[in-house]
Amino acid sequence: MKRILTFIAMALIMAGCAPKAPVAREDGTVDEYFGEKVADPYRWLEDDNSLETAAWVKAQNKVTDHYLKGIPFRGKILSRLKEVSNYEKVGVPYKERDGKWYFFRNDGLQNQSVMYQMDTPDSEPRLFLDPNKLSDDGTVALKGTYFNKDGSLMAYSISRSGSDWQEFYVMDVNTGKLLDDHIEWAKFSGAAWRGDGFYYSAYGIPEEGHEFSVKNEGHKVFYHKIGTPQTEDTLFYGNPDEPLRFYLLDTNEEETMAFLYEDGADVGNNLYVMDLRIPDGKFVQMTADMKNSCNPVETDGDLIYILTNREAPMNRLVVADIKNPSYTAWKDVLPAGGCVLDGVTFAGGRLIATYMQDAATHAYAFAPDGSGKTEIALPGLGSASFSGKKGEEECFFAYSSFTTPGTIYRMDTETLDSKVFAKPETAFETDGFESVQVFFPSRDGTMIPMFLTYRKGMVPDGTNPVYLYGYGGFDISLTPGFSAMRIPFLEKGGIYAQVNLRGGGEYGEAWHLAGTRMNKQNVFDDFIAAAEWLIAQGYTSKEKLAIVGGSNGGLLVGACMTQRPDLFAVAIPQVGVMDMLRYHKFTIGWNWAPDYGTSEESQEMFRYLRAYSPLHNLKPGTAYPATLVTTADHDDRVVPAHSFKFAATLQKCNSGDKPALIRIDTKAGHGGGKPLAKVLEEQADIYAFIMYNLGMEY
Repeated sequence: MKRILTFIAMALIMAGCAPKAPVAREDGTVDEYFGEKVADPYRWLEDDNSLETAAWVKAQNKVTDHYLKGIPFRGKILSRLKEVSNYEKVGVPYKERDGKWYFFRNDGLQNQSVMYQMDTPDSEPRLFLDPNKLSDDGTVALKGTYFNKDGSLMAYSISRSGSDWQEFYVMDVNTGKLLDDHIEWAKFSGAAWRGDGFYYSAYGIPEEGHEFSVKNEGHKVFYHKIGTPQTEDTLFYGNPDEPLRFYLLDTNEEETMAFLYEDGADVGNNLYVMDLRIPDGKFVQMTADMKNSCNPVETDGDLIYILTNREAPMNRLVVADIKNPSYTAWKDVLPAGGCVLDGVTFAGGRLIATYMQDAATHAYAFAPDGSGKTEIALPGLGSASFSGKKGEEECFFAYSSFTTPGTIYRMDTETLDSKVFAKPETAFETDGFESVQVFFPSRDGTMIPMFLTYRKGMVPDGTNPVYLYGYGGFDISLTPGFSAMRIPFLEKGGIYAQVNLRGGGEYGEAWHLAGTRMNKQNVFDDFIAAAEWLIAQGYTSKEKLAIVGGSNGGLLVGACMTQRPDLFAVAIPQVGVMDMLRYHKFTIGWNWAPDYGTSEESQEMFRYLRAYSPLHNLKPGTAYPATLVTTADHDDRVVPAHSFKFAATLQKCNSGDKPALIRIDTKAGHGGGKPLAKVLEEQADIYAFIMYNLGMEY
């Protein structure tokens, strides 16, 4: 009898019927905001340490695994993803303080990229640090490397299972041996060397069992002296009056200046500087508020070069003097222009500036005073980033596009001539695909850019499957970039569409602010307009359209599938912010308030958030798109409770015959540092789910 029931269940799955997810208990929780009551019946799922939550997770994963394994071509997609991902990937070489050159390389299917050392860019690389040896399953990731002034020591940070929590270790560069130094419970931190130790940022030790959900408060800067235990580290800076702010300290390469960054209260940061050449020096405040970003990119003697959007929504490069560092004395080096200045690198006797024009990179070389503008030829419409040093005769840059895997170029800083340094050899032909950029009007008439990538010769006949991806928040720009994960979908006639929504940084701070707080609905309108335009232009249909996004992009997908459930066939909200009324109560969610606002600040803000909060806009008796929610047990950026409560509510409300599932990964976090093996498994599940529910074959 059991075998017969199993067969029937499989037959139902293969017929496209929604699998039966376990019904979640409702606990009757009701909150009150400004006199208005809001039910939160799955509040108990916020407890990531309860046995009941663990049982619910186990039951949900069992149903989801059963469904995904029943997709006949899921295994074939995973095999193909492994094939197309199995090529050498090389990072940009950079020269460190010990005079050696370093770069990262992945030989194909390594879980983590490996750090190599070279005497010169032309010499044979030797293995320097292999993160794959830090764990058996690749779930320990290298977060950052930091050399001391003479290059004899390197501090490096790691994260475990995708968590934002960091640990620091110290290595002897010449011998490769670890010192006894070990720092725990650091978070959102680098290591800034000064003398025989370094500064780092950390919180207090969290309550056992709630390390990945407790609200993070009281960020502090500590100084660690090499050879001493962490218990003897000294508190360098803390601000108990502002527990919901971040504090990060950095020093320049010469250890003549220290910069203190303060942010978390607005969309920008405060900047302070200390002259380390002065005994018992004090920090001097350079900026007056946190409405603008101010980031030093280089120092030269007493001069500080700063990339900022202060009085420059498209950004500008300014120079300050440490003897008079206040912003009122800053002088323009590269004034604001018509497109976004998004990066500055000093290389040789020049400064190299990258600009973002319609979401693609354009690069120019200047004299240090900003004169003598010369364009640097790039291979095409894509993304480029540069790495160089003052006085060096050459620098390197990485370039990629939707159809070009990451390629490293070596450039003469005087002539600006470049040649390929490392080009990947792939197991697939990229020449068979092409990309175009289109512009379409949003609901209010604003023109929105979007990139489309597909097989050459593709004829838009209204039946093309589309993978529509967006983000739209926190001044983050989506620029052209290559991903082997898209190849199986593109090979089978799919279209990858990447849309540059308001809320991002593609057109400067005004574009960002147009998608924040009381303007957040613009972001969802832009995404919905992209879908409608693709249908109207004959690229696809409602039955062939999947929407995907992660984190703030998961919020995007959740909001759009609840506002327009009729418009999409498939929705993949990944690690999304789904509860807009309570997001600020977990880990560092409070840091998103400048973009979102909070339900506590005013009745108007509360009502605005509730009007689009994905969790609170699921309606009983509604047929929703085939949905695969994804999250992970160690996600302490956007806690899994968002996805748990959304999935439980979706399963209760969904009246259609399409699946409403949640995939909960283990020993994984928000996405950063995830081992390649886990990435491949997750992407195989996502693409199999999308393609199966769009009626595609593989």
